[in-house]
Amino acid sequence: MSRTRIAAAAIGLAGALAASQAQAQSASNSDQEIALLKQQLKMLEQKLDKLQNQTAANTAAAAKTRAEAKAEAKAEARSEAKAVVANANAAIPVKGPVAPSGVVVTMPNNRPTICTADEQNCVAITSRVHWDVGGYNYRPNTAATTPQQLDNGENLRRARIGVVGKFFGDWNYALIYDFGGSADGFGGAAAGSLPGGGTSGVENAYLSYTGLKPFGGKMAIEAGIMDIAWTMDESTSSNDIMFMERASAGIIAQNIAAGDFRSAVGTRWWNDQLWMGAYVTGPTTGQIHSASSVTPPGSSEQYGAVARIAGNPISGNGYSVHIGADAEWLIQPPRNLVTQAQTLTLSDRPELRIDPTTLISTGAIANVSGAQVYGVEAAATYGSFIAQGEYYWFNVDRTANTGLPPFGASSLKFDGGYAQVGYVLTGESRAYNAANAAYGGIKPANPFSLAGGGWGAWEIAGRVSTMNLNDQLATAAGIAGGRQTIYTAALNWYVNNNVRFMLDYLHGDISKQASAVSAVNTGSTFNAIAMRTQVAF
Repeated sequence: MSRTRIAAAAIGLAGALAASQAQAQSASNSDQEIALLKQQLKMLEQKLDKLQNQTAANTAAAAKTRAEAKAEAKAEARSEAKAVVANANAAIPVKGPVAPSGVVVTMPNNRPTICTADEQNCVAITSRVHWDVGGYNYRPNTAATTPQQLDNGENLRRARIGVVGKFFGDWNYALIYDFGGSADGFGGAAAGSLPGGGTSGVENAYLSYTGLKPFGGKMAIEAGIMDIAWTMDESTSSNDIMFMERASAGIIAQNIAAGDFRSAVGTRWWNDQLWMGAYVTGPTTGQIHSASSVTPPGSSEQYGAVARIAGNPISGNGYSVHIGADAEWLIQPPRNLVTQAQTLTLSDRPELRIDPTTLISTGAIANVSGAQVYGVEAAATYGSFIAQGEYYWFNVDRTANTGLPPFGASSLKFDGGYAQVGYVLTGESRAYNAANAAYGGIKPANPFSLAGGGWGAWEIAGRVSTMNLNDQLATAAGIAGGRQTIYTAALNWYVNNNVRFMLDYLHGDISKQASAVSAVNTGSTFNAIAMRTQVAF
């Protein structure tokens, strides 16, 4: 029952009571009627209270019922929604974990490199370009001097490109071709000529295994065409040397049975303080491999050996000391299979290759049965300063039985070396490379950038070198190859890790006579200036 009906009943009952009271008073004011009416009124009040309580209970029950119904509806809707989502997800394929990529491409020192995700297999592109320009102020001592002049111009000294990499972590390889040497050889149509210069060709093609690590160090067993880390100067990359060319004494020494483009098999072992290596060597690339060729003459292949021990026994924060010794043996010189001549020539250009002409040379030494070279090396660094030097002693045996003169000639002895210093004006220093037992290059702390304000690294350097190719003068079997002394000053700008500009000034004195038995002066002096533009990665 609604509150409105209850209130109306109460008002009606109250009106009836009032009417009854009025009638009772007007009739007789009977006490009985009054009592009866009071009793009825009390009953009505009790009934009214009961109806009010019942109404409140019904309202609360209805509200609870509505709330429960609403909650049940929400739960049912939520359950249905979950079922729909579950069905939808069941219809979508479940993705597994993302598989790692098969290769990783990186650019260490701007060298494009592709490796497997575990870095056990890699292949990288490597290249270097060394382009030289320069000129000579050349002065022959007399009209008998050869040559009478040197040419100014340019030389694409090196133009190499190739690949390097590894298989299964321990098998390393390289295949590099050199298109450079545009002024290093006399190309042409003559038999045996190589277009573009005599040194263009395969510079590296080798395989190296580094899985063995005996005595707590590292070891490489390698074979193929390679740059043999013999002599300290040769063990320093041409990208990192302080001068445009290495000193003549080292070049002449390594050209006997070591150096670039050399076929070899051997091993090297090293740790942080010690390096030891030994190789059996053969001919360089581009040699004649024919026993029957007449033009050019066929020849037997030479073989030799090299060994070196060097180390960095003293090192600390900002300083280091390097010492070493090496030896080289020409065991079997090549033999001309047409004339049966067995010769060896020792020579070099005047530490610059704008003009390929050599100023000191022994010529073809006849009846060479073997040769030996022994050398010592030392270097030290202190902060941005470096000093380095090497000296070599040569012995050439002339006891080969070729049937050609001279007969019974004694061995020849030559010697030469260099000393050089360098200082980096911008504060950088050369780090020691234990794998080659030599010092590396300069890495600019602030590469050149107009936007960033960096100016790269600047280095000054000086060198004096000497090479004596004279022996047994005033005898018929003597050699008058000449004595060369060259002073070089250099300024190097390392723009960044990949670009370098080099400026060299050279002064050279060549003391030479016409022959071992002729004292006619055929010497010369020269001044030269040259610049190299270098890019490498």
